[in-house]
Amino acid sequence: EKIIGKAREVAAGDDRRTLSEYKEKLGELLEKLRGIEAHYTRKEAILFPYLERHGFSGPSTVMWGKDNEIRELVESAELRLQELKEVKEIPAYKESYLDPMLEEVEGMIFKEESILFPTSIEKLTVDDWVEVLKQSEEVGYVFIEKPRETDDLTKDLKRVLIEVPAVKDEQNVTLPTGDLSLKELTAIFNTLPVDITFIDSEDRVKYFSDNKDRIFLRTKAVIGRKVQNCHPPGSVEIVERILESFKSGVRNSADFWINHEGKLVFIRYFAVRDREANYLGTLEVSQDITDIRTLRGEKRIFDERD
Repeated sequence: EKIIGKAREVAAGDDRRTLSEYKEKLGELLEKLRGIEAHYTRKEAILFPYLERHGFSGPSTVMWGKDNEIRELVESAELRLQELKEVKEIPAYKESYLDPMLEEVEGMIFKEESILFPTSIEKLTVDDWVEVLKQSEEVGYVFIEKPRETDDLTKDLKRVLIEVPAVKDEQNVTLPTGDLSLKELTAIFNTLPVDITFIDSEDRVKYFSDNKDRIFLRTKAVIGRKVQNCHPPGSVEIVERILESFKSGVRNSADFWINHEGKLVFIRYFAVRDREANYLGTLEVSQDITDIRTLRGEKRIFDERD
């Protein structure tokens, strides 16, 4: 709210002495405002799944869509600001880009404080909030400094609530082509240069790899969540079409590639079937192919400098 107030002051006050000053000061504020990305991601990836478990799915289907609209408005306001050439363009910029964006951000703050947060406090259990705190570390904090006590609290929680796998690390998992300990199997999945997510036959997220350089954020709150609720409302129809084509046997794979945070990301979906071709679920595999795309010719010799 402080950033919004300062942005309005810059837009309407004496700070607009020259175009360069206007663009510099407002640009700094809009860059800070982009921090809402972490806040919105925390809602979508951590808070919404827990609310769904308590029968409150409204935010997933409505608020997420509004979050995406605000993301686009912030991006458009930043881009258009840099395109301004003359002071006389500022009023039109303010009316068409800046003011609508600030109003939407303020509107979202009101919805969160009057509906989302009170409902969350009412519905989530103490254990839920413990998990929200633990998983928030992966998203990070914005507009506030990370509370100092959070580190110690999280360490204590990890000691007390350490998760014991159904199969111990030293126990073997027997596969058709070999035996692996759980420790080895987990390390293999997390070493692969791809992000893996498995959705079961009932469209629920059942597993994701936890490699350190994941392209898309995943938190444990997503386990057991309907995959349709893991995507923005505008993408749900595409997700459902892919899943239905896999279940019906019409398709066995679907490929996409997108630009994401300066990376070219290749996203592949595969129908997972047993030996009788019964549908077991869908495997999502995402890979950063930015560097791969530049490869030319062949490389057959090991080079220690690589």
